[in-house]
Amino acid sequence: MTNLLSFSAILNLVGFWDVAIALLGLFIISCLLERFTNKGPMLWPVLGIIPSVFLNVNNMYDWATVALIRAGGTFYFRGMWFGGAHGIITIDPSKLEYMLKTRFNNFPKGQHYRERFHDLLGNGIFNADDQMWKEQRRVATTEMHSSQFVEHSFLSMQVLVHEKLLKLMDDVVNSRNSVIDLQEVLLRFTFDNICTAALGVDPECLALDLPQIPFAKAFEEATELTLFRFMVPPFVWKPMKRFEMGYEKRLKESVQIVHEFAEKAVTERRNELVRLGGLNDRSDLLSRLMEYTDQNPEGQGTQKRFSNKFLVDFCISFILAGRDTSSVALAWFFWLVQKTPEVENKILKEMNEILGQRRQCSTIKEPADHDAIFTVEELKNMVYLQAALSESLRLYPAVPIDIKEVVEDDVFPDGTVVKKGGRVLYSMFSMARIESIWGQDCLEFRPERWIKDGVFASENQFKYPVFNGGPRLCVGKKFAYTQMKMVAAAILLRYEVKVVEGHNVVPKLTTTLYMQNGLLVTLKPRLLTSTV
Repeated sequence: MTNLLSFSAILNLVGFWDVAIALLGLFIISCLLERFTNKGPMLWPVLGIIPSVFLNVNNMYDWATVALIRAGGTFYFRGMWFGGAHGIITIDPSKLEYMLKTRFNNFPKGQHYRERFHDLLGNGIFNADDQMWKEQRRVATTEMHSSQFVEHSFLSMQVLVHEKLLKLMDDVVNSRNSVIDLQEVLLRFTFDNICTAALGVDPECLALDLPQIPFAKAFEEATELTLFRFMVPPFVWKPMKRFEMGYEKRLKESVQIVHEFAEKAVTERRNELVRLGGLNDRSDLLSRLMEYTDQNPEGQGTQKRFSNKFLVDFCISFILAGRDTSSVALAWFFWLVQKTPEVENKILKEMNEILGQRRQCSTIKEPADHDAIFTVEELKNMVYLQAALSESLRLYPAVPIDIKEVVEDDVFPDGTVVKKGGRVLYSMFSMARIESIWGQDCLEFRPERWIKDGVFASENQFKYPVFNGGPRLCVGKKFAYTQMKMVAAAILLRYEVKVVEGHNVVPKLTTTLYMQNGLLVTLKPRLLTSTV
C-alpha cells in the first residue's frame, strides 16, 4: 500500500510536460546515436527508414545513390516497428553474384513480392519461385529458342515496325501538330508486339488514331496500382483490398479486365485446337505451349497438357516482362542519342555502311534507303548500335531496383549478415553511377566502353544485372535486343528525333523506369543525300 501511495505521489510531482520533455530528449538522443553510428540513411525511432524515404520520394533514385556511396556500397535498413521489414540495400557486384548465383536458393523473390503481385500475375514465371519457376523456365527456354518461334517473332516484329509504327510516324510528320509522345508510342508498339508473340492476338494499339484499348489501359493501371502495395504496410492495403476501397478497388477492376482478355484468348485457342486437331499454322507462344511436348532421353515425346490457369498466368507474366522493359529502354535511348550527336552520327555511319555492302553484293536493284528493311544478319552486325543500347540500359535500366527475400540466416563473403525473412534490395540505377564499378566516366553516355577490337564485349552479369543474372538470367534477352535494334535502326535511318525544347525528362518512381512526363519529340525526315 505504501508503494502505491509513493508511486501516486511521484506522478503528482511529475507533470505531463515533464514526461513529454523526457520522451523528446530520449527521441533526440536516439536520433543522434543513430546518425553517428549508422552509415546509411537515418533510421528513425519507431518508423525506421520510412520518413527518410518519404522525404526524398521526389528524388528517390539519386538520393539512394548518394546514400549508397556514402555508406560504402551497402547499408542496413528497417521499417516500422512490428512491420517486420528489415534487410540491406546494396550495389556490390560480389554480393549480387553470391545472391543471384552462389546461394540462389536462399534468395528467392519471396512471399513479400509474390503476395503483392499475385492478383495480377498469379503463379506466372515472373512471380514464381522454386519448382514452379523451374518448370516454367524450362518450358519458356525451349519454346522461345525454337526456330519456329524465333522466325515468327522476327517477322511479326518486322511487319509491326514497317506497316504500323513507321506509318504512324509518317502521319505525325504530315500533320500540323508534329509533336508526339514517343514513350507512349513505343509502349503501344511493344504492347502490340508482345501480345502478338505471346497470345497471337494484335490489340491494335498502334492504329493511326491511337485508340484507347481497354486491355492495354487496364494492364498499365494494374501494374502501377500494384506498386502501392510496396509503399504501404499490409495492415493498410489488405483491409482496403478486403473491403474494396480506394486504389485497391480500381486495382481489382483493372486486374479483372486483364484476366478476362487473357482467358478469352486461351479459351478460344483451346477450342481451335480441339476443332482442328492441331495448331501447326500458329507459332505464337500460347499455341506452342498448348502443343508442348516433353522429350525423354530416347528422343520420344510426350504431349503435356497445361491448365488454362497456367497458360493465363504464364502469358500475362510474359506480356509484363516484354511490354514495359523494351519500350522504356528505347525511350531513354532516343533521349540520350539526341543529346549526343557524335553517337547518333556513328550509328548512322554503321547503318549506311551495312546498306552499302548490301548494294555491292546484290545483283538486283535495291530499294531506296528510306524503304530499307534490315535482315536478321544485318541487325546482328550493328555492333555500335547494340553498344549504344547497352550503354543506355546501363544508365537507365528498365527495372531500376530489384528485391530478394532471405530464406535462412546468411553471411555474404565480406561479412555482411542478413537474417531470415529479411530483404535484399539492389539498385541497378545506382550501380551505373559508381566510379569503383564503371570508372571515372561512369556518368557519361559512352557506347565505346562496350566495344573491344571492333567486337561487342559483354560485361559481367553481376556488374551489369540489367537482364538479371545467374539461373534467372532473362530468357527474352535476345528477343529484346532484336526488337530494340530493329526499332532504333528503322526510326533513326528515316528521322531526326528531337526532344521538344523545355520538356522536362525525369524518371518516374514505379517498378519500371518510365519517364515522369513522357518524351515529347518532333520528327524531321532525314535528307537522303546527307553523308555521315
